[in-house]
Amino acid sequence: MGAVIPQNNLLEEWIERKIGAKIGTLTRKQLDQYQLQTVWETICRAYGNSPFYRSLLKDFKRAEMSSLANLQDYPFTTADHIREQALQFLCVSQSDISRIVTLDTSGTTGKAKRIYFTAADQELTVDFFQQGMSTMITPGERVLILLPGERSGSVGDLLGAALQRAGAIPVRHGVIGNIAATLEIMVREKIDCLVGIPVQILALARYCEFYKKNIQLKNVLLSTDYVPDVIIQELQRMWGCQVFEHYGMTEMGLGGGIDCGAHAGYHLREADLYVEIIDEQGQPVPEGQEGEVVFTTLTRQGMPLIRYRTGDMSRFLSGACPCGTILRRLERISKRKSNLVFLNQQQCFTIADLDERVFSVPRVLDYTVSVDSVQLATKLTVSVSVLGKLDIDTECVLYEALNRVPVIGEAIFTGRLSVIVKLICSNETLLPSPVKRRIMELKEADGK
Repeated sequence: MGAVIPQNNLLEEWIERKIGAKIGTLTRKQLDQYQLQTVWETICRAYGNSPFYRSLLKDFKRAEMSSLANLQDYPFTTADHIREQALQFLCVSQSDISRIVTLDTSGTTGKAKRIYFTAADQELTVDFFQQGMSTMITPGERVLILLPGERSGSVGDLLGAALQRAGAIPVRHGVIGNIAATLEIMVREKIDCLVGIPVQILALARYCEFYKKNIQLKNVLLSTDYVPDVIIQELQRMWGCQVFEHYGMTEMGLGGGIDCGAHAGYHLREADLYVEIIDEQGQPVPEGQEGEVVFTTLTRQGMPLIRYRTGDMSRFLSGACPCGTILRRLERISKRKSNLVFLNQQQCFTIADLDERVFSVPRVLDYTVSVDSVQLATKLTVSVSVLGKLDIDTECVLYEALNRVPVIGEAIFTGRLSVIVKLICSNETLLPSPVKRRIMELKEADGK
């Protein structure tokens, strides 16, 4: 792992350049001071130009902050705020907006979220993507982008621009619609690296293994959804490649953090974001304790966000990363506050718990899951897409895999939960999975 330190220093050097520090001298104190100043500038800009923040912050003393801890006195921004008042967030004229991203609220009747970006805001994303990708690719390598990229300013489009700046050769593809066709492109284009959605990349690898297609890759970057351990292990086993992870969301400006060659947590995009972890009461948690991820944008012009509650659950990792960076590390995101399924008042599970078991079963490509109630589930239905023939043995293995989720196994044993496994035969066509997978209630699955 001797190459880890110089690779990751690219990200640290990028932050040094952005904050005006001398290369090779960045300290935590310098970065904290920069974030304190830019947080305050963001608050002032938002209060002065955004009707939403002028109202939200009207009762707060507008004396300059002396510590980042002072930010805890400010109110949170939520997804509901954006759904109801997106245009009121703008700090620029609508004519200065170059990209609007609409985020539909799956499974609800609520309004969609609209996130607005100026050209300068999108340039920030390209800049971060360039530095992040430089930690895992070298000039001249060919990178297949398996992310939405048809529209100008989409994640795949911005990533392609970033790869070109890094000297790599982007091959724009989009999400996988046909596994065999994607495989042909990989062979024809002599792809060195893939970037895509975790479940889709796993399906591609398992197709290669099932049909004995010999593919050699250097690196894979998984993005747009959280990454189960079992998917990383399977990709390493089947392709012998390194697997990197990226954390981001549209509200962050698409990029939030990326791991290095040590694979020991996400290194945060600290020149553009200030991140907090809070408990259920909205208070900061002790270092190393799990809570909800909250962020404040530091450099966004069009639609800055102050203390935005993501709903993602994680924690800051203590101690130094093996790569030696001073950047803060965020543990892998594995669950969201809004996607817990309760079996009783104390016991619950998430789709992450199911992923580790279901995707450990050979030939599984994807699955959907529904329950009769997320508040008190008594029936769990799992529909699994499988390569090759459908047989009772595979069904039994999947049932046993689900039974090994501790809270589910206990509920089955006591008769409080019934589990139905449905097998679906898959062919070369793989319909794209939703970017954020979730457990549906039966009424949603039935379209009611």
